[in-house]
Amino acid sequence: MAFVQFSQVSLAFGDRDILKNVSVNLMTGTKAALTGANGAGKSTLIKVMAGLVQPDSGTRVAQKDSRIAYLPQSGLTHHGCSLREEADRAFAFGYEIQSQIDALGTQLEKGEGNTEQLLVRQAELIAKLEESGWHRREATAESVLLGLGFSHEDLSRQTEEFSGGWQMRIALAKALMQNPDILLLDEPTNYLDIEARTWLESFLQNYKGAFLLVSHDRYFLDVTVNEVYELFGGDLKRYKGNFSHYEQIREVELKTLIAEYEKQQDEIAKLEDFIRRFGVQATKAAQAQERQKQLDKILAKKIEIPESLKKIHFKFPPAPHAGNLVLRTKALSKSYDGKRNIIENLDLTVENGELLVVAGRNGAGKSTLLRMLAGVDSVSSGEIIPGSGVKIGYFSQDNAETIKGSESILDYVESNAPTELIPKIRDMLGSFLFRGDDVFKPLNVLSGGEKSRIALLKLLLSPNNLLILDEPTNHLDMHSKDVLMNALKDFGGTVIFVSHDRGFIEGLATKVLELKNGCHREFPGDYKYYMERVAAEEAGLVAVPGENKAAPVQAAVEPEKSAGKLSWEEQKKLEAEKRKAEKEVSRIEEEISKAEEEKSALEAKMALPEVYSNGAKAKEVQQKIDTIASKLEELNQAWETAMEKVL
Repeated sequence: MAFVQFSQVSLAFGDRDILKNVSVNLMTGTKAALTGANGAGKSTLIKVMAGLVQPDSGTRVAQKDSRIAYLPQSGLTHHGCSLREEADRAFAFGYEIQSQIDALGTQLEKGEGNTEQLLVRQAELIAKLEESGWHRREATAESVLLGLGFSHEDLSRQTEEFSGGWQMRIALAKALMQNPDILLLDEPTNYLDIEARTWLESFLQNYKGAFLLVSHDRYFLDVTVNEVYELFGGDLKRYKGNFSHYEQIREVELKTLIAEYEKQQDEIAKLEDFIRRFGVQATKAAQAQERQKQLDKILAKKIEIPESLKKIHFKFPPAPHAGNLVLRTKALSKSYDGKRNIIENLDLTVENGELLVVAGRNGAGKSTLLRMLAGVDSVSSGEIIPGSGVKIGYFSQDNAETIKGSESILDYVESNAPTELIPKIRDMLGSFLFRGDDVFKPLNVLSGGEKSRIALLKLLLSPNNLLILDEPTNHLDMHSKDVLMNALKDFGGTVIFVSHDRGFIEGLATKVLELKNGCHREFPGDYKYYMERVAAEEAGLVAVPGENKAAPVQAAVEPEKSAGKLSWEEQKKLEAEKRKAEKEVSRIEEEISKAEEEKSALEAKMALPEVYSNGAKAKEVQQKIDTIASKLEELNQAWETAMEKVL
């Protein structure tokens, strides 16, 4: 069994502890995620594991001949050969092993060395080479490259022809092709569309080795990992289960942490107040010094709240009133070369309040459609008819180019915000990853990703009633995505968007428009229903509607009863009932908690001498305890009944 073990690893940058006595063991079968706030040191820890950064102290032990593959977040480029040739470089380890096997064969032929030892070593290397899959390298390379979105034609293209995002796909493909014992992946989904992410999910689910990955895609983590490591304040803690399970446990821990934090803050305030008031008085000097010692001890163990777990909620400006019909298209078509239509004869009706996601593979025309709807790109034929009173706000990564100047982030955002939201701007900036002194950075020193986040926030602070968003979750961490999704749910207007984050899509979309090979289909339901419908069609359980380019096929997308599928309306009804039951469970749990607290208080009262020594008082308290005990029994039964509906 391959493994890499780290014991008591520490690393500091200046006076800041990045890692404090961190221990972790990655072995065959490990499927783990590494999480933590931005700047917590996740990328540094992965580099330490990969052997690229040396820690200040601690030990790193790897099993002999264990192979480790590491993928950084960005910065890798390839040139000087075709994609197929570059892929073959991923198998360099196999060529090296084959070279050793050949050298041993030559020694055996010449009768050099200990024949038995040479034969044993040769057999070991042959077995290792076979196990690595090296002999199937060409098929493996093609399978991985196609899975990550490359085409057969791409295989013969020169690598320098690919853009930055595709360069990182090449790097990811090479890491996977190596079939290493341990995979270390830092944000592997950053440059992947949803189809490539789905393929990678399946690859990792079936991966025989170990992997540790960092990602801001909750859905991706939920379906690939079974344990989570959280890095916070230099400490590393392990949680069993997928990412959602980790978040549930961490939320409970956070409640306790916040209570301790508030208690500590209150104690710090009292000590500081005493020292400030009496520190200069000779009669109180000794007491003030004693308070200072107490304060120093507390500050040495000061409690911090993880930034990524602070819950921030805010609402964007109310959407201006618009009619029920927000936007229509008639026979909308788009071609860039005058020969092939990327979008053809699209008839679409968008109603007020809809949250429409545009789905389809890269190159299907999703971004093109959004640009046309926003009036940024021209129409080849057909027309776009906006409804009465519609005010469109459009976001794409190109918006970042408009963010420039020496103005600070805070001043820039405040100058573009409605007056009533100015007091909340710091919280909003925090939720978009601008925390602490970051808000005072001038615009002209920001990275492209930082400018993109500012452009998105600026748009959301504007009074629009139709938001057209192209990849709004790029450059956002998981917490920021949650804040954005919740704000869009409460928006009150209409949203048309494209995203590669499945969790974000599933949490937001109420309708799906699929673009495929110039055709289009509408699915009146959420994204989960759309995926189930497509899967049923591919499995032959549901008939695929005729390829009618001119008309949506809303009537044809109802799941068939014979296929064992629920209709979208039935699904929504069940989900509504489940949400109602979940609220009932929460209500009952609150009552149980209050009743238990009251019962505990009465039992403590019963232990007081003035109560148990007084017969009348003791009887009165005991009656109250019995009444609450009966109530608790009823509440627990009601909780069990409600939980059955949830499960």
